[in-house]
Amino acid sequence: MTLFGTIRAPRELIFGSGQREALGAVAAKLGQRALVVTDERLAGDGDFNRMVAQLEAAGLAVQVDGSALPDVPVEAAAASAVKAHDFAPDLVIGVGGGSCLDMAKCVAVLLTHGGRPQDYYGEFKVPGPVMPLIAIPTTAGTGSEATPVAVLSDSERQLKVGISSPYIIPTVSICDPDLTLTCPPALTAIAGADALTHAIEAFTALRRDPVPGLAQERVFVGKNATSDHFALTAIGLLWNGLEKACMEGGNIEARANVMLGATTAGLAFGVAGTAAAHAIQYPVGALTHTAHGAGVACLMPYVMAWNAPAIGPELDQIAGIIGLEGRAEVIPAIAALFDRIGIPRTLRDLGLGEDRLDWVAEQSCGIARLIQNNPRPLPLSDMRRLVGAAYHGELTALSTH
Repeated sequence: MTLFGTIRAPRELIFGSGQREALGAVAAKLGQRALVVTDERLAGDGDFNRMVAQLEAAGLAVQVDGSALPDVPVEAAAASAVKAHDFAPDLVIGVGGGSCLDMAKCVAVLLTHGGRPQDYYGEFKVPGPVMPLIAIPTTAGTGSEATPVAVLSDSERQLKVGISSPYIIPTVSICDPDLTLTCPPALTAIAGADALTHAIEAFTALRRDPVPGLAQERVFVGKNATSDHFALTAIGLLWNGLEKACMEGGNIEARANVMLGATTAGLAFGVAGTAAAHAIQYPVGALTHTAHGAGVACLMPYVMAWNAPAIGPELDQIAGIIGLEGRAEVIPAIAALFDRIGIPRTLRDLGLGEDRLDWVAEQSCGIARLIQNNPRPLPLSDMRRLVGAAYHGELTALSTH
């Protein structure tokens, strides 16, 4: 095997308890006029307002946009850029969960290059660098602070869409686990399960022939030596921290493990990409309007069971990192962890109707960039069987094929 790897990451990533206090000094080196993108709830939060005060104390002019919404409606991102135009920011700061960070990325693109969000859907459509961008996550899940992706929801397409470009990786990310201490258990579970799914899908993705130029042709190049390092690290951190963070919200060590796990998972899937669990979740999420993290985590054990014949060595390594005897224990252990923290076990539990299984299978197969990243092929007939098993809770049925 030819050793091949790709790393795409923030220019500076600062991690640790209390590191949000560095924001003023970091921002002052990047701009003088900061647009701070967040949501309505955080805009009234004490920690958030102290960060704004830091920026002002460092000499920056600040405009706060608290209009971020879950799943980033395309119209909201476009409106935010229009609203910021007269302020003329030279720096965008995203503070909040993945939706706030993704909206900040999209707004930075629009303020720099103009146009509409739709102009940038897909890979490598952003024509050049965007204005400096700082990401400060307050949940530990999406990894958006470390990825080249902004996910939006487009009501016309009825599915989530993505802007994927190395140009939208934040310039600086400040990851302070203290900001997650007040995150409620259910959200902690959903976000952390999303992160663990990112890590597993990146680690078990298809390995492509590393022809020269692969990383210029694809944002997501598949499994590689450097993404494997980040993915395995993330799996270990999340395995050790997630359940404890859900049960003991004030446990700063567990919170730090989960946030570092989410960030390293972002560094992994930001180059390796995700696969079938994410492909299936897109149509499932469109029908059920359930949280993305709950959907991908519900699906992950079933997808792992389907992929098992193709990922034996990876299952061995996961077993080693989480302290299990062997590969046969990994999938039941992941499923049991998700069950203990409240992730739905089946697509039926997510609220999907049985009459929509054929449609979900067809739509999932149509998301080619994710299905092609899956380590085991999924033609429509097999996809239908996989979706059916995930609906009925038949995990062992998949592992016998």
